[in-house]
Amino acid sequence: MRIIIFIALISILTTVSCDNDDTERGSLPNENFIFTDGFETQNGSLNELFPSNGSRWSTIQQTDPTNATNSISISDTNFIEGQNALKIIALESDAELSKIDIEKNGLTIVQGDQVIISAKFYISGNTSIENLLLIDLECCSCWDPTVGSNYGSENQCPGVRLMMSGGNDFLSIERGKISQTTILQTSTPFPRNQWVTVEWKMTMSQDINGLNQLTINGTEVINETGMNMPNSNIFRTVFQNQGIDFTLQEPVIYERVQIGATANPTASDVELFVDDFSIEVQ
Repeated sequence: MRIIIFIALISILTTVSCDNDDTERGSLPNENFIFTDGFETQNGSLNELFPSNGSRWSTIQQTDPTNATNSISISDTNFIEGQNALKIIALESDAELSKIDIEKNGLTIVQGDQVIISAKFYISGNTSIENLLLIDLECCSCWDPTVGSNYGSENQCPGVRLMMSGGNDFLSIERGKISQTTILQTSTPFPRNQWVTVEWKMTMSQDINGLNQLTINGTEVINETGMNMPNSNIFRTVFQNQGIDFTLQEPVIYERVQIGATANPTASDVELFVDDFSIEVQ
């Protein structure tokens, strides 16, 4: 229970969540890595995104609110390239934190890497979407296994995320799960009921020398230095303040990316579409 209190102290949202080249950078440490997917299918089947050879996506993360079911499917009516996009309906949360997204595992992103994540989103409606999370980059392997799994599973994959913040619909970089503040922007609201191109570029660092850039429809809205990976000393100190002995596992590696409604703590159901996704590691 103490760890949940700790998480609340470092971020108001840390109780909110963790085509075609699947080569892992772990086996090619000196090579660039790129994975792209436009969610194209032959038969409109979601299963086509999960071929047995692992060349596309890894899994779906889904947590439904009580007595309701989120949905994820292939759309052939609302897309921006090709003939398909990913359609997601994330119902509002209740006692359960609602989430539904698609996940790519097997990444090996380390300090010093430059990461570029790009995607196109279409978010329907005009109701408030403040605190909606769209993309997570996470390190599950760096959690201290001796702390166990009974201290809030939502927090056992530290990382950085894109979140609507600053008053309804300003996309920002949320860093609560690495014990840092959100990098806010309130200059460019996120357009609704139209396709929007998002590019998130980072130079990865466990200290203040990281670089964090966010572009919406070609307009740069964030360009700030700052930590964007878990830091062992910071984690040790924060946990010690709660009487917990915690050792961040090294090396720190971001091994998965999630995109969709990675958490929907809003007071409304959310319908969104995703298309033309890519992640590049240099």
